[in-house]
Amino acid sequence: MLKYNGLRKLVVVVLRRDHLYCARHCHHGENLAMSLRDRLQTALKEAMKAKEAERLSTLRLINAAIKDREIAARGESTPLEVNDADIMAILGKMVKQRNESARAYEEGGRLELAEKELNEIKVIEEFLPRQLTGDEIEAAIVAAIAEAGAGSIRDMGKVMAVLKGKYTGQMDFGAVGPAVKARLS
Repeated sequence: MLKYNGLRKLVVVVLRRDHLYCARHCHHGENLAMSLRDRLQTALKEAMKAKEAERLSTLRLINAAIKDREIAARGESTPLEVNDADIMAILGKMVKQRNESARAYEEGGRLELAEKELNEIKVIEEFLPRQLTGDEIEAAIVAAIAEAGAGSIRDMGKVMAVLKGKYTGQMDFGAVGPAVKARLS
């Protein structure tokens, strides 16, 4: 660990497993925003200390999914580090998978497994931004159509790109697509 004391800031640099972590703290006690990965690691440590087995299991599943994404990226020419947007996409996919599993378990009469899936969703959603309401989604669609200058169904990709850029993790794009299509028709 390397420490540097400047006049106004303290910078701590830690090298761990080929990654460089840097945390800055002003003398006034202001902290910079934690990354999503740091929040996950902190939650994992807290769950270990509190001996919360279900929460710990879900957090480990999240870390495993992120690690899988990093391993998949090694084969491509993309950077090895998964950013917050990628992590939010992974978390969104995990929520969607668990919703489908919970629905299947309920239909099959396996309520205890459905409840386990729903509990995992609660833990995962702690790290996702707040989901937009129906009215907010409708307003976002209208704004995205205006911003993209869309006038026909052919411009749907531009509108979806604007929405994904601004609202990743805040709405289900599978459900938003038909609403955009209806607006543009």
